[in-house]
Amino acid sequence: MIAKEVINELKILATEDRRKSNEWFFKTNKGEYGYGDIFLGVRVPDIRKVAKKFSSKIALKELTELIQSPIHEVRLCGLIILVNQYKKGNFSKIFEYYIVQINFINNWDLVDSSAPYIVGDYLYNNPDERSILFEFVHSENLWVRRISIVSTFTLIKNNQFNETLQIAKILLNDKHDLIHKAVGWMLREVYKRDQDLIRTFLKQNYSQLPRTTLRYAIERMDEVERLLYLKGYFPEFQ
Repeated sequence: MIAKEVINELKILATEDRRKSNEWFFKTNKGEYGYGDIFLGVRVPDIRKVAKKFSSKIALKELTELIQSPIHEVRLCGLIILVNQYKKGNFSKIFEYYIVQINFINNWDLVDSSAPYIVGDYLYNNPDERSILFEFVHSENLWVRRISIVSTFTLIKNNQFNETLQIAKILLNDKHDLIHKAVGWMLREVYKRDQDLIRTFLKQNYSQLPRTTLRYAIERMDEVERLLYLKGYFPEFQ
């Protein structure tokens, strides 16, 4: 089976030092967001090489074994393969498959490596189906909520900002730091394209903004303006 070949190649590339590093980086201690996740110890560039090698060889049915694996790097490899296959076509089928597998996309790197390229791209080309993002944003699942905001990255790249700002506003009261970071990241991406739009958003929602979200959102401002926003002062802009 091809899935077994993929897993075996990943195991060959694994190192103990990288395993320990990954466990620390992805917060696998008790009480942390990655608790219980299992790592082999494979570098992302190596995972991408394996994914590229097998992307044209493995069918969706077998890909499920990778995406549902208890091993983090195996899930990531499966998702990168899925993204590669999506780029070749069969958009609707792969989008629907992704939604079925959504509960296995359960860490921030898995979300960020796949959601914009599958969910985001599909919804960019099928705007009448974007309501699914507003189902995701109210999920009890942290990672599904992150998918809702990070998927809009593709819309942002195409100068479509409405969904990002609507979802960002809903998530301002979210309790998790990984959502605060994702929202701030997307606001920063909008800022790169429409500075005044984000200045207005930050001013209007300042009382609700998590500090982390604010810091991420204003990273591209000049130092003087950034310090003013951190203090809650909003200079007039042209």
